[in-house]
Amino acid sequence: MPVTEASATTSAAGDLPVDGLLTAVPIALSLLVAGWALVATLRHRAPDRAQFAGLAVLEAALLVLTVVTLIALGGGQRPDEPGSFFGYLATLVCLPPLAWVLARMEPTRWGSAIVCTICLVTPVVLVRLQQTWTVPGG
Repeated sequence: MPVTEASATTSAAGDLPVDGLLTAVPIALSLLVAGWALVATLRHRAPDRAQFAGLAVLEAALLVLTVVTLIALGGGQRPDEPGSFFGYLATLVCLPPLAWVLARMEPTRWGSAIVCTICLVTPVVLVRLQQTWTVPGG
């Protein structure tokens, strides 16, 4: 039976470095911190240590994803859209520190709103990152 491009792409999809737990964990962490920050915003609370700790853990998870991706690149795997992929990867690594800095600059309920917003953007960028890493040509 001949191997078609679609079946080759599907079979190799499980080997992608930006798939599985490496993306599920940051997405879950990001949504958890977003939920916590939303509650703080609705209660008119400034960002607290739990939000900042959540941002630090999220950043660590994103750095692990980045390192695994760089190792895969060194091993010969390539994203289908390299320009977009590296743009999304750089954005992902910068989002939690950006949230931290902006929330520290705004020590009111709006600081918590900033954390919430950035943590809701992070899963979207992660999913888009996954979409740019496909197996070209099977």
